Amino acid sequence: MQPLRILFISIEGNTRNFVENLTAYAAKQHASDASLPTITATEISEASDFVAETQPYFCFVPTYLNGGNGIDNGVKELMTNVLGEYIAYGQNATHLLGVVGSGNRNFNEQYCLTAKRYAAKFNAPFVANYELRGVPRDEARVYDALVTRAKEVIGA
Repeated sequence: MQPLRILFISIEGNTRNFVENLTAYAAKQHASDASLPTITATEISEASDFVAETQPYFCFVPTYLNGGNGIDNGVKELMTNVLGEYIAYGQNATHLLGVVGSGNRNFNEQYCLTAKRYAAKFNAPFVANYELRGVPRDEARVYDALVTRAKEVIGA
């Protein structure tokens, strides 16, 4: 299987930390079973140039909201907009395999709300979630979800 591609945005470093740990976990899995994919990750930021994506990828997005509860009185997305703009650029959304979200479970219904909104907007499944920086068992769970989804869409 080809390496799994991840595009992500990290505001406070939590998503970057999780993606780095997930990438290391994938490398260990690949080392013990070459049929399991590694991960290549690209951080999207305000400084990123938008390019036409040509290969399948997953996106990882944290939730940062400013105003509204996201349920019945609106929502104002904060700080992760550039990733959404990148995915919306050209035909990039057609290559999106799925969305992984993170956030703080203390925010109840708002937990992973941005990822759920991206999934709906770009017609891609919400494949996994983890809280804040995640924990080691999240790495295995999220990796398995990515591998399963990739196999469903692009085969082994």
